[in-house]
Amino acid sequence: MSEATGAGDAPVNGTRRPTKGGPIGRWLRVIREDVDAALERDPAARNWLEVVLCYPGWHALMVHRVSHWMWQHKAKLPARILSNWTRFATGIEIHPAARIGPGLFIDHGMGVVIGETSVIGRNVTLYHGVTLGGRSTERTKRHPTVKNHVVIGAGAEVLGPVTIAEHARIGAGSVVVTDVPPNSVIVGVPGRVTFRDGIRTDDGIDLAHDELPDPIVHAMECLLDRVRLLETELDQIQRRKSRDPDDAVPHPYDEL
Repeated sequence: MSEATGAGDAPVNGTRRPTKGGPIGRWLRVIREDVDAALERDPAARNWLEVVLCYPGWHALMVHRVSHWMWQHKAKLPARILSNWTRFATGIEIHPAARIGPGLFIDHGMGVVIGETSVIGRNVTLYHGVTLGGRSTERTKRHPTVKNHVVIGAGAEVLGPVTIAEHARIGAGSVVVTDVPPNSVIVGVPGRVTFRDGIRTDDGIDLAHDELPDPIVHAMECLLDRVRLLETELDQIQRRKSRDPDDAVPHPYDEL
């Protein structure tokens, strides 16, 4: 199972807290959270059996948890072979070394790539075509860290050892190469941070990744407003200049 999983596995004073039910109980809890994530975030999912039998994102995640366990126990070549088979079967590529927490939901999944040093927290949602990729050939932490309750839209690319903080949303097609603060949205290429009116979201998952403010559009609207204001002022100046010279010129103190 991925190292990022398990609320009951967090180190306490340098040691791990005992897990109720042992490894099997921990695995079952993670599997249940993964199924529940699909049922909660996909209205097309009717029951747990449909998720288990028909959802490639769930299949890829379950096989990854096995291949990650193999990777941790030095069976690295079999782990890579298993992950490569999963890529062929589901269209989802997850490196066995990637650490993935419980509650990950990969919607549709085709084209999703999760790199070797990626870390994904709890209750994260990835749409198809998402890439958690690297920008370096060095054997260091070179892939993103995605924290809890993050939603990454279709076709988005998160590159390098950046951190996507809690409750962030990344718009479809965005390219993220810098850290993302919590409770914010990212849109554009390269991705730009736009806060949602400074209002913190709740602990739920906000899947409205199509309703994201566009800073480019906002800037254009401000420029258009400024142009309209300048045109109005210019029109007033032109009217004053075209006034009949016999007309009385208003004195600046007349309005006092």
